[in-house]
Amino acid sequence: MTQLFILTRARADLLLLGIAVIWGTAFVAQNIGMQSVGPFTFTGSRFLLGALIVLPLAWREWKTLRARGIVFDRLDYWSWLGMGGLLFFGASFQQIGMVTTSVTNASFFTSLYTALVPLFGWLLFRHVPHWSIWPAAAACVMGTFLLGGGEFSLLTKGDLWVILSALFWGAHVLLVGQVASRRGAPLIVAVAQFLVCGLLASGWASYAETVTLAGLQDGLGSILYAGILSVGVGFTLQVVAQRYTKPADTAILLSAETLFGALTAALWLGETMNTVRQCGALLIFSAIMAVQLVPIWIESRASRPA
Repeated sequence: MTQLFILTRARADLLLLGIAVIWGTAFVAQNIGMQSVGPFTFTGSRFLLGALIVLPLAWREWKTLRARGIVFDRLDYWSWLGMGGLLFFGASFQQIGMVTTSVTNASFFTSLYTALVPLFGWLLFRHVPHWSIWPAAAACVMGTFLLGGGEFSLLTKGDLWVILSALFWGAHVLLVGQVASRRGAPLIVAVAQFLVCGLLASGWASYAETVTLAGLQDGLGSILYAGILSVGVGFTLQVVAQRYTKPADTAILLSAETLFGALTAALWLGETMNTVRQCGALLIFSAIMAVQLVPIWIESRASRPA
């Protein structure tokens, strides 16, 4: 089964761009879903649904690996648990934030994880980041200031929750490719992290929220879209694609979800931004592009013959 997922770098990059489209449009589904169910109910439902969608493929992958003599150990199980935990905090905090922030703000603030990936790589693995990360990080802070309305005090609680979620998204993007590559089991890793995230969110929802059948029925369309496409398709293909492309490609292409999110919010929900907020959004997007493209550009120039 895993042979079906051997990709070239170009095809992996194309998959990542498709994922960005799915995730960007899913922000609207997440926003609409909040009208019917609580954030933990929504998160738990969509990730358990995503796990159910991918489970048959993961089961076939498991049997294939067992036939090849590959056996999972305690480190694998702990890694899957950790990835599910990161996914739970990232998705839940983002969903909580979307109760009181706009889809446009949520999409751009989520993208801050792109600048965090090299910083986490430095802190966790001592990978010294390119110098461009520092001005890019400063630009992200200024962009956040402007996108919040020109005053940090104007940032809503929802904005802050989404910004907090970016920390966990950054750690997840940094680690998920390594975890999936350890045994060559991207589908198993995908299902495991979905189950952990879905069970944690559902368990907390049963404690902190009122879950009703009527609410689930009203939010079914949004849950199906976010569960099948955003989780079942999007996150699974992310795990697969990141095995065949570079982290820089991943961060650049996935960051395009901000544009698709803002565009969908404008077309579907009629969201608009004033000039100050537009400048903030542009600054954030420019920073997350620069942190990936500047090192590549400098390296390519250095490698040219004199």
